[in-house]
Amino acid sequence: MAEEIVFCTGGGCTAKLGPGALARVLEKLGKPDVRDENLLIGYDSSDDAAVYRISEDAAIVQTLDFFPPMVEDPYIFGQIAAANALSDVYAMGGDVKTALNIVCFPEQMDLNILGKILQGGNEKVQEAGGTLAGGHSIHDTGVKYGLSVMGTVHPNRIFANNGCREGDVLLLTKPLGVGIICTAGRIGEASPEAMDRAIQSMTRLNRRASEIVRGYRVHGCTDVTGFGFLGHLKEMLGTSFGAVIRGEKIPRLPMSLEYAGEFYLTAAAQRNRNHVGDFVNFQGVSFEMEELLFDPQTSGGLLVSLPAEDAEKAAEKMRAEGMECAVVGEIVREENPCIRVCP
Repeated sequence: MAEEIVFCTGGGCTAKLGPGALARVLEKLGKPDVRDENLLIGYDSSDDAAVYRISEDAAIVQTLDFFPPMVEDPYIFGQIAAANALSDVYAMGGDVKTALNIVCFPEQMDLNILGKILQGGNEKVQEAGGTLAGGHSIHDTGVKYGLSVMGTVHPNRIFANNGCREGDVLLLTKPLGVGIICTAGRIGEASPEAMDRAIQSMTRLNRRASEIVRGYRVHGCTDVTGFGFLGHLKEMLGTSFGAVIRGEKIPRLPMSLEYAGEFYLTAAAQRNRNHVGDFVNFQGVSFEMEELLFDPQTSGGLLVSLPAEDAEKAAEKMRAEGMECAVVGEIVREENPCIRVCP
């Protein structure tokens, strides 16, 4: 009897290599002997995508992302995986132009499942204003799907992840908690409402949030994915800055704290804690909130560093369009920089 293949065994951005392991691998690449002056952003800054200048007023944004399913519905999985990949272009301040499918699929699995995955992905590419232009598929022991995405941005208007300034505040454009909720859902412990809200968040493109903040003085921007809120914030801060985060301001999905308290946690969250935990100072914050901030997000929101007055105006516009966003902290300069998380 042929072995049954399970569609969803736990995936999304929880499947990423841990930030510590990835950093050790990238160190082996070293620095190029001669850097192409038109490569404006490469892998050395841990940014969301590469940016290559092709003229004085145009640059290419290039990224790719793929992972195993984190939900049972293949159509919804296709939407989530595509939204997650497209987000890297929006995190750089760019616009999506083309996308290529990346497919790993077992030959003995029903091809109608693959058709639904690709349908979901294509619909999100179209919603992004892009064109699906092809792709590549291989036989594999499990399902994996994602996109290679090309976008464009003006060379002078790139959102790098590491340009934050002292006195900036941090605007988060989606609630946290999808990793915890999907973990609970995989063992049948998540409520339908909690799963529905998580899916709504993961399938929402970051396109409109990116378009709104482009009207303001953005100093740094990233999207919150597999390394969790604190891991991606640490990449933004580098070694020069710290941050103060207000736990009560963090937007969170219904039941995410409750499920964290019931230990519906992921190994990826523990890897995130191990990697960045020494840089974080929790001050009177619950275990559940700690886990929420380490929780790997799939198709998470943008985390934007910008002046306070700009952040409030941008947040007001987002809320008017139904986005659950909030100003969650501020950038500080300290002798011994760290991330302080307060109630």
